[in-house]
Amino acid sequence: MYPAPLLSPHRGMSVWPGARQEANRITMADDGPAIPGIVLAGGLARRMGGGDKGLCLLHGRPLLAHICARIRPQVTMLALNANGDPSRLTQVLSREPDYSAWAPAAILHDQIPDFPGPLAGVLAGLAWAESHGFTHMLSVPGDTPYLPPDLVHRLWIARQSLTETSQEAAGTAIALARSGDRTHPVIGIWPVMLKDALSQALHNGMRRIGQFTAAFPVAHAQWAMTDAGDPFININTPADLDHARLAGAAFPS
Repeated sequence: MYPAPLLSPHRGMSVWPGARQEANRITMADDGPAIPGIVLAGGLARRMGGGDKGLCLLHGRPLLAHICARIRPQVTMLALNANGDPSRLTQVLSREPDYSAWAPAAILHDQIPDFPGPLAGVLAGLAWAESHGFTHMLSVPGDTPYLPPDLVHRLWIARQSLTETSQEAAGTAIALARSGDRTHPVIGIWPVMLKDALSQALHNGMRRIGQFTAAFPVAHAQWAMTDAGDPFININTPADLDHARLAGAAFPS
């Protein structure tokens, strides 16, 4: 049996006892501010037949394990956005031999009901980041297993380049990843000060990420496409999972 989550003062958060020490260890990056990260896995995965897409196996390892292991070295703290009973995830993920190196410090539930989409996960992450005193937060989806090892660094550099040329952008600029001619709106760095605006937008019925980000300055960090395809390959269908199995060697961690 795994221990029950501890009640957290942050609404909608489960904190696992084994992650307490991790949650209190905050370091400052050499080339930027301390940035926490959230993996968004709160969706319904309809195109995968429902269930927890993040527990699908890729090279014998859950998708979420691939993602957390790649992101954890780049952030100061890591959280997972997932709805329902979090023990169904931790019971699987904690079996990974390197779990202690990347275990999420918290599992955050959507604060908006009825599965409104990834913006709700971003909002949960911003509230969590704010509760720990951070000014920015990284978000990544829970179905993109080959995230680059320099993701946070390049996103932050792109954001800094924008804010250096525009004082108006300094507080509200969002940095998003691009590959080829495609923007990945869930893969980015968000200012915590957008939390209230995002909460209001969601309560007013907004669901499209692009509609929200269009109201703010956006910087883009560009990645090249490779022979194997997109470094931000995401998995929405069983066919995508098969493709990811073939492409993995091209995207070392």
